[in-house]
Amino acid sequence: MAIESEPAAAAAIFGDRIALARAFTADLVARGEELGLIGPLELPRIWSRHIINCAVVAPLLRPGTVGDIGSGAGLPGIVLAIARPDVEFTLIEPMERRVAWLEEQRKLLGLDNVTVLRARAEDLKLHDRLDQVTARAVSAFSKLIPLAAPLLKRGGEMVLMKGAGAAKEIEAAEKAIRKYKLTDVEVLEVGASVGVDITRVIRARVP
Repeated sequence: MAIESEPAAAAAIFGDRIALARAFTADLVARGEELGLIGPLELPRIWSRHIINCAVVAPLLRPGTVGDIGSGAGLPGIVLAIARPDVEFTLIEPMERRVAWLEEQRKLLGLDNVTVLRARAEDLKLHDRLDQVTARAVSAFSKLIPLAAPLLKRGGEMVLMKGAGAAKEIEAAEKAIRKYKLTDVEVLEVGASVGVDITRVIRARVP
């Protein structure tokens, strides 16, 4: 199966960190299917659907601490850590083999802004709460709210990657939004300004 070529936008998005993005992508292509991190049909769209899709969220992050719930293959956690070396990332993943992959990538890529925790988000007790929390392909917004909100500082943000039904997920999460008193709940579309497919993000703030 043909592997997608690196798109022209990648170098502009990653800047002087593009070599790290290439190394991570190459390793994911080489071993991701074998390790159960990515499906065999994803190789023809590895850059556009996965790497770039995550990387365009990087400008929404602010200097501070960001948790990635269910980091899995490192999408978006590792990709964002490459794109934003000024941000400290905590990758939260319960599965041992995925944790091993994330730790390996952290070391191979020299990502000293990454900490990997083997845990379920609902069981995690952080000494210091996070400025932002992200997640991709983990669960519906209504189910992510009770996982993410307790991990955030006052005024912290959820920056959750979603599909075309993001607005409907917000409607379905009305009860959870009220329960956790979320404010500024909105859908953002990023990526168009750099000429790539749109990535939709639900952003919300805790009081």
